[in-house]
Amino acid sequence: MANHLDLEEQEQLDQLKHFWNAWGNTISSVALAVAVALAGWNGYQFWQGRQAGQAAALLDTIDAATVTQDSARLEQAFSDMRSKFAGTTQAGLAGLAVAKAASAAGNAALAKAALTWVADNARDDGHQALARLRLSALLMEEKAYDEALKQLSSPMAPEYTALVADRKGDVLLQQGKTQEAAEEYARAWSAFQDAAEYRRLVEIKLNALGQQPKMPATAEVAK
Repeated sequence: MANHLDLEEQEQLDQLKHFWNAWGNTISSVALAVAVALAGWNGYQFWQGRQAGQAAALLDTIDAATVTQDSARLEQAFSDMRSKFAGTTQAGLAGLAVAKAASAAGNAALAKAALTWVADNARDDGHQALARLRLSALLMEEKAYDEALKQLSSPMAPEYTALVADRKGDVLLQQGKTQEAAEEYARAWSAFQDAAEYRRLVEIKLNALGQQPKMPATAEVAK
C-alpha cells in the first residue's frame, strides 16, 4: 500500500514538473506584470492625491489674493497652478476665480488670458463651458463680435445649450442681426425649463423684437 502511494505521489510530482517546465515562465511573467501594474496603479493614485492636495492649497492662495486684491500674488499663483497642476480640477476653478477678480479690478487682459486658458485646457467640461460664456461676454464688450461667436460655437455640454443660445442672441443683436438674434432667443427659450426664471428674461428679449416665444411642435407633442 505504501509503495502504491509513493508511486502516485511520484506521478503527481512528475506531472507538476512537466506542467511547470511548459508554463512556468509564462506564469512568472504574468505574475510579474500584474505586480508591476498594481504597483504602478497605486503609485499613480498616490501621485494624483498628492497633486490634488497641493493644487487645493494653491487654490486657497488664489482665493486669499482675490480677497486682498493682490494682483501680483494672484498672477504668480495662477502661473504656478498652470505650470505644476494643469491636469487638476482645481486649475479650472483657479482660472475662473482669477478671471472674476481681474474683471472686477478692470484688468481685462488678465481676465481674458485666464478664461482662454480654462476654455482650452480645463479638465472639467463645465469649467470650459463657463469660461467660454464669460469670455464671450468680455469679447462682446470689446465689440469683438466674431470672436465672441467663435467661442460660443465650440462644443459644450447639453446643459449649456440655453445659455449659449441666449448669449449668441445678445451678440447677434449687437451686430444688428435682429432676425438671427430672435431665432437664437427662441432656441434659448425652448431649451430652458418652464420654471427657470431666466426663461422670463429671454421672453422679454423676444417681446422687444416683436415676437412671442413658441414651443417647437415636437416638444408640444411630447408634452
